[in-house]
Amino acid sequence: MLDINLIRKDPDAMQAKLAKKGCQVDFSGFLAKDQQRRDLIVQVEGLKAKKNQQSAQIPQLKKEGKDVSSIFSEMKIVSEEIRVLDDQLSAIDNEQQEFLAALPNVPADDVIAGGKENNAIVSIFGEKPSFSFATRHHVDIVEKLGMIDYVRGAKLSGAGYWVYRKDGSRLEWALLNYFMEQHLADGYEMILPPHMLSYTCGYTAGQFPKFKDEVYQVRNTEAEEGFTHFMLPTAETALVNLHRDEILSEAELPFKYFAYTPCYRKEAGSYRAEERGMIRGHQFNKIEMFQYTTPENSDAALEELVGKAAALVKGLGLHHRVTKLAAEDCSASMMKTYDIEVWIPSMNDYKEVSSASNAGDYQARRGNMRFRRSDGKTLAFVHTLNASGLATSRIMPAIVEQYQQEDGSVLIPEVLRKWMGGQEKIQ
Repeated sequence: MLDINLIRKDPDAMQAKLAKKGCQVDFSGFLAKDQQRRDLIVQVEGLKAKKNQQSAQIPQLKKEGKDVSSIFSEMKIVSEEIRVLDDQLSAIDNEQQEFLAALPNVPADDVIAGGKENNAIVSIFGEKPSFSFATRHHVDIVEKLGMIDYVRGAKLSGAGYWVYRKDGSRLEWALLNYFMEQHLADGYEMILPPHMLSYTCGYTAGQFPKFKDEVYQVRNTEAEEGFTHFMLPTAETALVNLHRDEILSEAELPFKYFAYTPCYRKEAGSYRAEERGMIRGHQFNKIEMFQYTTPENSDAALEELVGKAAALVKGLGLHHRVTKLAAEDCSASMMKTYDIEVWIPSMNDYKEVSSASNAGDYQARRGNMRFRRSDGKTLAFVHTLNASGLATSRIMPAIVEQYQQEDGSVLIPEVLRKWMGGQEKIQ
């Protein structure tokens, strides 16, 4: 959620920043309501002060034997006036809250306006693999090698699901172990969160209310929103809520976490022909990195996450690139994002395997997550950051396509072989 004080201070500047993200907003009505709200607060405080003053007089007047019925009558009138004004305040507060909750985060100053066409390539690792034979699509490779069963996945759950089998299951588990080993070595705490989360978790993450229809909801017609829980689309949604409504200490920060979960996504819209297989699915495995830090260390934390995610792909020996996203290509909650994109030969394109993002204090304001400065007095909102580390459903297609051999086998990246019993290839 945006800082209302920044809107009050310079609405034109905030409007211009949001426009970089494709969000056109007029703050005039909001600020008029905000002024009305502040005027009402002054009135209410004045009436409460008057009521307290009258109340304080009653014991002395009674002691003096004087009639206090007129004071009680006046206090009753004042109490009713306060109630009416409080109702007006509550209505305005709800209206203001809904307005702010619908706004995306403002992009960082160094994030340029526009969409995907303005994304900038920051770095490239390795060369695009070249082959002296006719290459195969990853779907054909994994089906022939018995690694993935798409037919039975669809039989169990419908289109967009699959079943890992044989060396496919082992390779998937090897990838997850490789990622976890690296994160633990870097001092990140491992978390295994619930997969079913409350509505408040989605709100804090910035996904609700605007994107509430994009998740798998656990319906409850008696609930205010029509549902009480949903299946997490990413572990970020759980991790960002670990310290909701808490006041942390500056000395504790940063908190560095990672979590393994399946991710459940509707993936609404039509698939492109080349996206068949594992590129887009309704359930996939992912390890997510997350940090809570101070505003001063926020930029450095993002660079760390980008470096860690890219290092994982580099360790697999996969050709990939790092891209800085333009404002409109960043998600609603994020002020800055870098994508790590791996090369998929059959698609002749790069596909994102990790988005490393800085939300600034946007999520912290929604979840009331603050820290106390070392002076023992000052409170400030934490900054929250996340990065996939990594999503396997696009790493595996990249492995089988970039490491495919002419005889139909697939070389196993060296860093994964210890979890594959020393096996060097799948055939």
